[in-house]
Amino acid sequence: MKRAQRSRGTVGQVGLGIMGGAFAKHLLAAGFNVVGYDVAPAATRALARMGGRPARSCAEVAAKARILITSLPSPAAMEEAYFGRHGIAEGAQPGTIVIEASTMTLELKESLRRRLARRRVTLLDCPISGTGAQAAAKDIAVYASGDRRAFNRCQRVFDGFARSTYYCGEFGIGSKLKFVANLLVTIHNLSAA
Repeated sequence: MKRAQRSRGTVGQVGLGIMGGAFAKHLLAAGFNVVGYDVAPAATRALARMGGRPARSCAEVAAKARILITSLPSPAAMEEAYFGRHGIAEGAQPGTIVIEASTMTLELKESLRRRLARRRVTLLDCPISGTGAQAAAKDIAVYASGDRRAFNRCQRVFDGFARSTYYCGEFGIGSKLKFVANLLVTIHNLSAA
């Protein structure tokens, strides 16, 4: 008889697309409870089929988890998810940590970081190196930057959805490294062509 695996805690997931859906799948397999929200109802239903708990809003996700991951497609989606009606800021308790895994401008991420800090919520800048197919195979790397204590608290979560995680230093360095990596990939592709 198979023994039930003890829960490793609850992780919130906002954005359940190709990347975020893969993170949720791996976190569930690693024994975490995952509560998630996506504007696309099909993505939320897919989370339920995997064994996760769908939420009705970003605020509900933030209210139910002290560590969240966001993986969002655009600056407008980020603004809405964080500070829109029923956004993360509305539901997050002081001490919550948000792992921001999207590739966006540093100006946008820094603005979100400052505004969340006023509510005593910590934002980590954690872009992903890898494609959607690599995320599905748990073959991605995380370039994490921001508060070191918050990063340390999230280590088991990173291990749950990524092959490797690198702590890069102060907030924003993760994104800078991701931009350099993207530039090197572009140069390599152009050279090969």
